[in-house]
Amino acid sequence: MTYTFFDFLQLVGSLGIFIFGMKIFSDGLQKVAGSKLRSILKGMTRNRLTGVVTGFGTTAITQSSTTTTVMVVSFVNAGLLTFVESTGVIMGANIGTTITAWMVSVFGFKFQITPIAIMLIGIFFPFLFVSNMKLRNIAEAMIGFGILFIGLEFIKDAVPDIDENPEIFAFLNSFTDYGYVSLLIFVGVGTVLTLLTQSSSAATAITLVMLFQGWISFPIAAAMILGENIGTTVTANIAALIGNVHAKRAARFHFFFNIAGVTWMLVLIYPFLNGIDWIMQQAIPGSLSVFSDDPAARPNATLALSLFHTTFNVLNVIVLFAFVPYLVRFVERIQPDKGGADDRFELKYINIGLMSSAELSIEQARKEIGLFAKMVEKMHYGFLGLVYKKPEKQRKFLKKLEKREEITDQLEVEIAEYLVQISENTNVSSDSIRKIRNMQSMINDLERIGDLYFQMSKTYERTLDNEEERVPDEALDELREMLAAVHDAIIVMKDNILARTADVDLEAAIALERKIDETRDRLRESHYARLEGGAYNVRSGIMYLDLLNRLEKIGDHIMNVSEAAAGKKFVINKVEGVLPPVRKEAKSKNQ
Repeated sequence: MTYTFFDFLQLVGSLGIFIFGMKIFSDGLQKVAGSKLRSILKGMTRNRLTGVVTGFGTTAITQSSTTTTVMVVSFVNAGLLTFVESTGVIMGANIGTTITAWMVSVFGFKFQITPIAIMLIGIFFPFLFVSNMKLRNIAEAMIGFGILFIGLEFIKDAVPDIDENPEIFAFLNSFTDYGYVSLLIFVGVGTVLTLLTQSSSAATAITLVMLFQGWISFPIAAAMILGENIGTTVTANIAALIGNVHAKRAARFHFFFNIAGVTWMLVLIYPFLNGIDWIMQQAIPGSLSVFSDDPAARPNATLALSLFHTTFNVLNVIVLFAFVPYLVRFVERIQPDKGGADDRFELKYINIGLMSSAELSIEQARKEIGLFAKMVEKMHYGFLGLVYKKPEKQRKFLKKLEKREEITDQLEVEIAEYLVQISENTNVSSDSIRKIRNMQSMINDLERIGDLYFQMSKTYERTLDNEEERVPDEALDELREMLAAVHDAIIVMKDNILARTADVDLEAAIALERKIDETRDRLRESHYARLEGGAYNVRSGIMYLDLLNRLEKIGDHIMNVSEAAAGKKFVINKVEGVLPPVRKEAKSKNQ
């Protein structure tokens, strides 16, 4: 045997170059796609057929079904997509991933593409240094494309020659003498190979090289392809471990869908492979059978394997399409919605990972900030319950407000860390950086609002144990007006967070901010009149005034959030209206 450990390290390095090239190629394509990829994802609907097309298109852009399925799991987790909607996208991703196999088998084995790949790198390398971001992204994709095929050529050269190293063939051949059991063994090998490379595309390329070099027969290569279809589901399932119940269901569906497909294909595999062989001989007159051991048959065998890969995945979608509702119910049964922790919003569920492009990561962060705003609204309702519900229920609202304030603290930290990851780990544009900074401002103001509601609850808690500090009903009735104005501002703020920058309704936010200030001033005058008339004591008066002032500060922070959503800064002038572009004074946390 002439194959040494040094030769093996060369093979590992060649595989590393191939995977690195695929990553650069994929990242470049996604950056070029940008808003188009976002538009494709917006096309996901409850119509499973549309979802299949969407999944195919997304995977064609990302060049990775793993990326697409992890993205889908993240979107389901963040509420951007429902579990049912995700099923079609996952099915389409299975078809989209076969494009890589065709690309490798056609360009990697039928043509000498390495000189062209090097030429591409030479042409596009200078564009990496231009200021135009789109040109830089295209150059990155083309250079990745070149590196990918250089890596493939290195793999072909680093793989040991069967004639010079018959021991390797004898070792592999020892596992192929068990008939149908051998197929099951190599289904497992394909699964493990995908887990090790963390890429079904890389695993498929390795399988194609093994077939081309004569290491394995066509049926064994087909079995490995089936295993790689199973292995590609594992990454999404791992990602879903920290997701909510809906994300877990999406990942489980992908796993069971692929398992069902592999199962029926294993039952029909020999007649199916014979059919593939017949198609190849009809398409290429005079070609040898793909089952032949003749080296001349190997290039066509790689094409036949790509045809098998695509045909299997397309037929699997067609065969199982009608059974998707039953599979959905099965997944819902084995992954029940237990409520409680799964339904409670905590941002830790976003840690499934960054999206494959900055645009998608930022969009996911925006959705999470929208949920942060909903938590703030829940705190508003909690304070209403504390003040206006029956005494026996007030303690319950105190506990809720305390718990939700802890969640807002956690959300601020975790969303901030996520936004930092986007800016550090992704080649983001200046526009994306501006959006990230505005989002950092939003979460800071939202957390401050949570603090203010909690502080008001602790202030009001004193009245539950001390009759002397009770505020008269007349004052509490007036306070409702202030609370209603603040709630109206929260609703506008929530809409502004989720709106496109150009669609943010700043006029409505400014009008409500002014209304909150005017209401505070008017209620403060009424308060002084009651205080002077002896309606309540000084302690109660101080507490009531403190509530008014804190609600007005909440209004300021709500306005700050809308400003950040619009990417603009204003100051409200009580007499003259709105004067750009100076922002209000930042309020300290201890204020």
